[in-house]
Amino acid sequence: MEIRYKKLREDAHAPYKKFDIDAGFDLTAVWKEETDKYTVYGTGLAFEIPAGYVGLMFPRSSVTNEDLMLKNAVGVVDATYRGEIMCRFIHAVHEMFENENDMDDLGDYYKDGKAINLKMLNRHMDEYEVGDRVCQMVFMELPKVNLIEAKELSDTERGTDGYGSSGK
Repeated sequence: MEIRYKKLREDAHAPYKKFDIDAGFDLTAVWKEETDKYTVYGTGLAFEIPAGYVGLMFPRSSVTNEDLMLKNAVGVVDATYRGEIMCRFIHAVHEMFENENDMDDLGDYYKDGKAINLKMLNRHMDEYEVGDRVCQMVFMELPKVNLIEAKELSDTERGTDGYGSSGK
């Protein structure tokens, strides 16, 4: 299978796989923009994903070395999208504390009804830089699905039991 991609910027890097049998293609950041809510990394790449396929954007395993989490957990790149692939991360602030009791010792500043932790403002957050591989795209074939409305669904042993019902 072939999937076409286009470099939207001269400094964009080709998608990268260390081993042919790896699931995802690593994408490299060529620009970075930070806001008070998130950090976005642009790859300078656009893809032509064929109809019947999807590109799924996952964080790389190296994200465990950073104070970052992919904001939408898994990005979905539809076959109709031709824009730049970007990854938006939020800071994983809960990792900053040894245990939950440490949070009690920190003073909060309230602005517009929202608590801002003052110690967090001065903490250096580990994050990716321009030139780092920041996310990976996995291409998957989509099954053709026809949804059928039903008045009743079949019974299962689990039934309607929800979150945590299958145990730990």
